[in-house]
Amino acid sequence: MSSNTFLGMPSLPVFGHGNLNATEPFPKAAHRELGNEQLRANLGHATHTIRDKRLKVVAELPDWEDMRDAGSAIKDATMANLPALLEQFEANFTARGGIIHWARDAQEANEIVTSLIRATGESEVVKVKSMATQEIGLNEYLQEQGIAAFETDLAELIVQLDHDKPSHILVPAIHKNRSQVREIFLREMPVVDPLLSDDPARLAEAARTHLRKKFLSAKVAVSGANFGLADTGTLTVVESEGNGRMCLTLPETLITVMGIEKLLPSWQDLEVFMQLLPRSSTGERMNPYTSLWTGVTPGDGPQNVHLVMLDNGRTAALADEYGRTALNCIRCSACMNVCPVYERTGGHAYGSTYPGPIGAVLSPLMTGIKSEENNSLPYASSLCGACFDACPVKINIPEILVHLRGEDVDSKRATIKVPSQMDLMMKGAEWAFSKGSHLALLEKGLPLGKLVAGRAKVIKKLPGIAGGWTQSRDIPAPPSQSFRQWWAKDHQPGAAVVPGTGTSSTTLNSSTDNSPEGEQA
Repeated sequence: MSSNTFLGMPSLPVFGHGNLNATEPFPKAAHRELGNEQLRANLGHATHTIRDKRLKVVAELPDWEDMRDAGSAIKDATMANLPALLEQFEANFTARGGIIHWARDAQEANEIVTSLIRATGESEVVKVKSMATQEIGLNEYLQEQGIAAFETDLAELIVQLDHDKPSHILVPAIHKNRSQVREIFLREMPVVDPLLSDDPARLAEAARTHLRKKFLSAKVAVSGANFGLADTGTLTVVESEGNGRMCLTLPETLITVMGIEKLLPSWQDLEVFMQLLPRSSTGERMNPYTSLWTGVTPGDGPQNVHLVMLDNGRTAALADEYGRTALNCIRCSACMNVCPVYERTGGHAYGSTYPGPIGAVLSPLMTGIKSEENNSLPYASSLCGACFDACPVKINIPEILVHLRGEDVDSKRATIKVPSQMDLMMKGAEWAFSKGSHLALLEKGLPLGKLVAGRAKVIKKLPGIAGGWTQSRDIPAPPSQSFRQWWAKDHQPGAAVVPGTGTSSTTLNSSTDNSPEGEQA
C-alpha cells in the first residue's frame, strides 16, 4: 500500500542558481590562474599560516577524533530528519516574534529580501559576512534595485571595494597581500589618509573609520547564520572582528538568510560545534565573538526580525544518496587550506561561491552535474585525501568526487551513441587485466614504447585523450622488459627462494661476500 505522506524529498530535484555556476571549465580557469605568481605566493603564505595554527590547537585536545565523530553523527541525524526539524525550528522561531520566509531558489530569496528592505523605506543596508548571500548574488541584485549594501567584514570589504569576488570561504581576500589592500583603500575609500601605510593595524583602523558612520546610521542589517537550533528557534553567528555584533544589535530591522541545512537539533549540540569550528577555521580555541538571538526581545536589539530559509539546490543534494553528506559542511574552510590544487589555483578558478574541495562537490550537487561548466569541478582534485583528514565533520570528499565523476560520465554516455575514447580505453583495460596471457601479449610491445621515446628516453606527446597527461609532464621511456618478464627470466622453476627476501638462493650465493665483514652485513 502506497503512502501519501510527504517525506521532504521533492519528486524532481530543485536545482540551485546564482553564483553557484562556473562560467568556464575548471581546467581553463586554473591554467590562467596558475600564471599569477603573486596569487600563488599570497595563497601559499596564508594557507600555510592557517594550517599550522590549526594543527597546534587541534593537538591540544586528546578527544579530537571523538569530537569529529560526534559532529558527523549530529549532522547525519539532522539530514535524516530535516523536514521535521525545519517545522520544529519554524514553530519556535515564530513563537518568539520572528518571521520566516521560504525561498525555493536565489531569485525568490533576492526578491524577498528586497521587499523587506523596501518596506522599511531605507535604501542602505549593512551586511554581516555571509556565504548564503554571496551564493544568491544579493549585493548585485540590491544594487540593480537601487539599494546599497555595505560589507562590514574586513576581508569582504576589501573584495567589495576592489570590485572583486571572494576566493576563500573564511578569508575572502586571501588572494591579496597588505600592499594590495593599501592600494585599494587609497583608491576607493572617500576619506583616507594619503600617507596610509600597509601596516595591518593601520589598515584595520582605516576600515573601522570608514564603517563607523554606517554602523551608527544603518536601520537595516542583513546577515547569514552559522547554525539554527531547532529546539529553541535560536540563530547563531560566530566571527572574529565584532562587526557582526554591531550589525546584529544596532539596526531596527534584521534580515537573515540561512540555508536549510544549517540546523542543529538542540542547544546541547552547539557545544560540539563551538569547539570544532574555531579550531578548524581560524586555528583559535574559541571564537572572539559568538552572537545568539532568539526572536524579538522588546526594547533590546532589532524589533523586526526576519529569516529567509534558502533551498537553492539543497534538496537536490539531499536527494543524492552518496553526495548528501556534503550538506554537513560547517564552512570552516579546513579542506581548502590543505588542498594542493586550491593552494596553486586559488578560489576564482572554481567559478562558484564555494571553492576548494568542498566546492568541487557542493556546487555540482546543488546545480546538477549537467549545469553549464560545473561538470569539470569533480576533476579538480588529486584525490590525495587531505581534505577528508582535515574535515571536522568527516565529509568523505574524495569518495563524493569519484561518485560525481561517474555521474558526469554516465550523463554524457546517455546523450552520445558512439563510444568515447574513454569508453574504448576502459574496455581495453578490462580485456588486458582479465587474463595474465592478455597482459603478457601487451608487454611484448614495450620495445615499441622505447622506440617512440627516442634518444631523449622520454615520451613528450600522446594522442587523443591520453594527451592530457603529457600536456604538463613527460613520460619516461618504458623498460626493456616488464617485471613479469624479468621475474620469469631470473627465477627459474624449482629455484629456492630465501625467506623474506624474494631472492633465489642461487643468485644470493653467487653474489655474497664470504668475508667476515660480508657475513656481518
